[in-house]
Amino acid sequence: MTAIPLQTLQLTDHRRDSAGFTYVYPVVSRRAGGVSVGINLNPNDACNWRCLYCQVPGLTRGSAPVLDLAQLRAELSAMLHDILHGDFMVQRVPEGLRQLKDIAFSGNGEPTSSHQFAEVVALVGTVLAEFGLAGKIGVVLISNGSLMHRPEVQQGLRTLAQLGGEVWFKLDRAPADGFSTVNQVSLQCEGVARRLAISASLCPTWLQTCMFALDGALPDEAELAAYLDFLGEARRQGVALAGVLLYGLARPSMQPEAPRLSAAPVAWMEALAARMVAAGLVVRLSP
Repeated sequence: MTAIPLQTLQLTDHRRDSAGFTYVYPVVSRRAGGVSVGINLNPNDACNWRCLYCQVPGLTRGSAPVLDLAQLRAELSAMLHDILHGDFMVQRVPEGLRQLKDIAFSGNGEPTSSHQFAEVVALVGTVLAEFGLAGKIGVVLISNGSLMHRPEVQQGLRTLAQLGGEVWFKLDRAPADGFSTVNQVSLQCEGVARRLAISASLCPTWLQTCMFALDGALPDEAELAAYLDFLGEARRQGVALAGVLLYGLARPSMQPEAPRLSAAPVAWMEALAARMVAAGLVVRLSP
């Protein structure tokens, strides 16, 4: 197993190769509030979306490759052993963040695009049990939600729920039956609503929403009202949302549009969060 280099992890740097592994990488996460161990099911840098703020260099359109599950398991075991029994926390994590918070299915593309997704979730559950971590740390799927209709994804969500996990379902703007400038993909409102309902029915589901200015312009009132209306309609249809993870730009985009993006003012983000809370939603804000 490749030796782990000793660079200190930073909130602004979530490189997937920081441990010298193919599938497993550690980060310090502002949203998690400590160390998150990422599972990268897309080492080929392929995704079915291309979000303007994506931090993956060389991102291509596509899906996850065939995974070496034995290697993934060995890497995860080595990473957890170093965190729990080695000097990882002291050597690589800033003070105040030296706590293992979760395992996150994230990485360089949409994790549910792997047809081995359900197997990987089960594998992670087995490794967590071996380390005595089952039920003691979080397990998170960070997803654009586009493939929730697949049987293997739904099976993975059922296992994730058994592990006490949760889904972070991307919804940056309200779907408007057309092309999404933010996510660079065609979306249909009814389809997004249906996939969100599937996710929430199988596993606790948070919406994750990234807000920012494009060419100096923040989302206007019509966009914000459409977003809030979409959430309201989902709740009226009985979709049980855990809440909203509202966040801004923290790391530089690696997409061609990067020079056009800028962070939303903190006061603007706080005002939006207050509107969500007033609508009855639980909100976690990371401006």
